[in-house]
Amino acid sequence: MAFGGFEADADGAPMAEINVTPMVDVMLVLLIIFIVTAPMLTHAVNVDLPRASAAPQLHKPDAVRLALNDNGDIYWNDRLISDADLSARLREAAAHAPQPEVHLRADRSTRYERLAEIMAEIHNAGVAKLGFVTLPNP
Repeated sequence: MAFGGFEADADGAPMAEINVTPMVDVMLVLLIIFIVTAPMLTHAVNVDLPRASAAPQLHKPDAVRLALNDNGDIYWNDRLISDADLSARLREAAAHAPQPEVHLRADRSTRYERLAEIMAEIHNAGVAKLGFVTLPNP
């Protein structure tokens, strides 16, 4: 008998059957919902897109390698430069079309204040792309 109360059967043992009818009902309802909604997920809007072609960019802009050691010295493409020379070179690089990317490498023990000053100088010069070079963790 599928429906029973909380009292034991005539032989004194509790009912050991699991009523799976509600679970089957829920599964059937979910199956119907998925059958109905699946075609709606694959429906796409037909749009007549215009055709255009563009030549690939043949000239990739050069990258400027800035390095900052723990003493605060600045290296432009592995050559030591002064702070005044850095400002002039950054403005000159920002004037090129397309602008070169600036790859900034800093020593682990470099003071954050010095690094922030260099980043502000790069921004003030008008350079749009700045990247940080790091080593991956072993």
